[in-house]
Amino acid sequence: MTKDVIALTERMPDPQSLLAGLLAAGPELRLQTLADGAVLQLCDEQGRPLVSIETPILLQVPGEAARLLGDQAAAVGTPAWWVEARATTAAPHAERLAGAFASRLTAGLGGLVWPPEAAVAVPAPATDAAGDTALTPGPAAAPGHPAVDVLTDRVAVVMQDRPVVAMTSWLSDALRTCLGSGRGLQIVTPAHCRLTLATRTLLSGTDTRWVVRDEAQGYYDGLSGAVLRWQDGAFQPVDAPPGETPVARAFVDLPDHGETQLILSLRTLRPADNELVLGGALETVWRTLTGQPPVGWGTAEPVSLPWSRRELTDLAHRRSPTGTWAVVVGTPEQPAVATVRVARTVDGVEEDVTLVLGYPAGEQPPLEGIPALATELVCRHDVQSLLVQRRAARRDLTVPAHFEAVPIPVGFAIGPDAVHRTGLEYARRPPIPGAPLPLGPTGRPGLLYPLGDGTTAGAWSALQLLMRHLRDAPTA
Repeated sequence: MTKDVIALTERMPDPQSLLAGLLAAGPELRLQTLADGAVLQLCDEQGRPLVSIETPILLQVPGEAARLLGDQAAAVGTPAWWVEARATTAAPHAERLAGAFASRLTAGLGGLVWPPEAAVAVPAPATDAAGDTALTPGPAAAPGHPAVDVLTDRVAVVMQDRPVVAMTSWLSDALRTCLGSGRGLQIVTPAHCRLTLATRTLLSGTDTRWVVRDEAQGYYDGLSGAVLRWQDGAFQPVDAPPGETPVARAFVDLPDHGETQLILSLRTLRPADNELVLGGALETVWRTLTGQPPVGWGTAEPVSLPWSRRELTDLAHRRSPTGTWAVVVGTPEQPAVATVRVARTVDGVEEDVTLVLGYPAGEQPPLEGIPALATELVCRHDVQSLLVQRRAARRDLTVPAHFEAVPIPVGFAIGPDAVHRTGLEYARRPPIPGAPLPLGPTGRPGLLYPLGDGTTAGAWSALQLLMRHLRDAPTA
């Protein structure tokens, strides 16, 4: 298992300040690098890693440190530098070494250490006889990933203990490594930890799961509640009769805070030409529902870049034909997080966007504006489909290790192309209550199918009937 210590510095960590931090951790240690120098590791004399240090990340997005680390990190302004150190718990003194490294950085560059209790008083950097600071080069790094605590033929296990488990660059890289080797990724945390929506979105696939330690029942799946045990090289649901899955009591004992989330899932399809700029549909939804554009984006968390449609487009273009995944965030005052997947297909460039907004108890999501928003999306942004849902869940948009109500559909829209393929008259007569609302020009409209206000579970039956009706449209 590892412990995370993060230095949030006011000034950029240059090589000299990083070296001073490493020496504060221990001049007698050995130093090795991984991932073409992107990861520094302090090792003991036998070459066993004690502390792994990531490349510093420049935070330019206000509130991002507090979103992932809590109010203790709110005192750090932007821009700031995020330097993450992971200490193994296999060596009792490794966490202190990570704290010494982070403390030396913040002492010289300003800022703070998270968690605060990891900060330690550090002496001046040690020097050799010539007055130069130095560390002993270590042996070549052993194969493996610095984020992984346990590796089997089936899974890679990552152990975390922080308020919010974010899709950091090292966790994202571990996930890619698992996919490439045919393994699942299993994140093990205490019950008080939560996931970001980005982490929750990417936790899918065989043997990939969130494993929660529970004092009463051992381990359970943080997303389904299924009781787990370690067997055959992976955490798996305990044996039970067919159709019966034991669920941990801790998963179902939950408070209701009256908070709400509004979820919009949309898909766009546009020609792959030089005029294409991605992110237009997402920005339109964001401005409509919050009154301002997104604040930041990135391909990992913490999100480090100010929002830019052009930069998102340029990145997707450079990576094509490989797809691009990104996370987008808003201001702390109006919690909003989106994930974006961009893919190059034979039909053009697809964007799959899921945007989630959080509302406090007593505040209703602005459902009355959905028809006008859907009209703008299908007419101006080539949106092929739009699903709007509502759920009772945390306003801060993090995912707790207990049951949350499933989202309930509010409305479903299809664009003019889908209506044309289905047939306008057929698409206008779904087997559900209420007539669809036309979107855009009467000669070639899109359609919005109202499904309710997001509080009645029967809306799922209506959505299933609607999807079956559209799927079974007669061919010409």
